[in-house]
Amino acid sequence: MKISIKYGSHLPVLTKLVNITTGPILELGIGLYSTPYLHWICKSTKRQLTSYESEPGWIKYFRDCRDEFHSLNLIADWDTLDVNDFWDIAFVDHAPDSRRKTEARKLINNAKFIVLHDSNPENDTLYRYS
Repeated sequence: MKISIKYGSHLPVLTKLVNITTGPILELGIGLYSTPYLHWICKSTKRQLTSYESEPGWIKYFRDCRDEFHSLNLIADWDTLDVNDFWDIAFVDHAPDSRRKTEARKLINNAKFIVLHDSNPENDTLYRYS
């Protein structure tokens, strides 16, 4: 597992959005930075967090986070993901990273805010989000 402080660059944006919204949060891709933060803030404010992950190891690692406010879901095929609920925040940071654009497009009409990790301009040649 590769760990770097740079992988948490989305936290200031998530923190700001959490502070100005009150509704449910969707997390696509579990991680060492987003999941603990979102879990504890949602638990303390009694708001719903729904996390999806395609790697069983991440689900196992965070299995103790399951509670009445946080559901952890293993997904085998991102094409089967149903995002028809409305989310105040949708955080998109799953693998394969080439799929992130697809899920972001699915969420356009179903989320107040979409946070697309690694969307900073210097990553555009790699991810081609533009």
